[in-house]
Amino acid sequence: MNDPRISLAYAVCRGIARREARNFYYSFLALPRAKRNALSAVYAFMRHADDLSDDHTCLVEERKARLSGWLAEWHRVQSGILSDDPVFLALADARNRFNIPAELLDQLVQGTSMDLDAAPESRPERQSGGGTAIISATRVHRTFADLYRYCYFVASVVGLVCIRIYGYEETRAEELAERCGVAFQLTNIIRDVKEDASLSRVYFPEEDLAKFGLSVEDFLNDGGKRVDPERLRALLAFEAERAREYYKSGFELIPLIHRDSRAALWVMVTIYSRLLEKIARSDYDVLRRRVRLSAAEKFAILGRGIIKSIFRTV
Repeated sequence: MNDPRISLAYAVCRGIARREARNFYYSFLALPRAKRNALSAVYAFMRHADDLSDDHTCLVEERKARLSGWLAEWHRVQSGILSDDPVFLALADARNRFNIPAELLDQLVQGTSMDLDAAPESRPERQSGGGTAIISATRVHRTFADLYRYCYFVASVVGLVCIRIYGYEETRAEELAERCGVAFQLTNIIRDVKEDASLSRVYFPEEDLAKFGLSVEDFLNDGGKRVDPERLRALLAFEAERAREYYKSGFELIPLIHRDSRAALWVMVTIYSRLLEKIARSDYDVLRRRVRLSAAEKFAILGRGIIKSIFRTV
């Protein structure tokens, strides 16, 4: 990498990833420098798209317009137009180095904007008793197939980009990466019930809610405070078991990618699957606190991944 502008651009992206990627960044540290740079560029690109989509100081239509304009600028850079944007510079270089399909990068942006598609422009109204009444969620999934499609765009596409950087030969790796992404997103959904409800977002399929005597409105009214704890625990345990099945694909994927990237993927899958198990050990008490792995726990997983790589046991 002889171009000092590209080197600086990657440094900017690494800084963004180090600051923002609370779980992903630990896996980046187990990669060779070129692959770490490329994943940092992808993350920085995705982070900026997320920030544009989630800017609650702007109305939804304004956010959509800003995201569309930003994506159009990226398309110009892809076509060879010069840019001073360090994220675009780094990503264009990474895309060329690792042959990342342009359509996957477009799908990354589509995933970050999916919650805008049905987002209400107006804020919920306060009731006289102090509670909050919200009529509809930003996105309602009728079935698990609907939720799976959402997970594909917001998480599986990330996995499909990652394996281009990791390197693989067998096309089965793509199916496994897609399923692994679903496991990650299901874990996020289980962890973030309270935060999502406060944003009028409920991701659980209505068919699953009905199975446990719950409804979308239970989560939206008063920020989830009306949800029956026992029914919620049963729902989350059900979704966690579903996620565990998808995590199996993540571990099956590891031997299919190039050896110098296996430790990184092992670290990522292990961090997320351990997070799921920590939530389960808390008896799915996600309304009172946000369950997370400590930095010490994540560094321990990183260390074990590096050791496994040295002794070629991963």
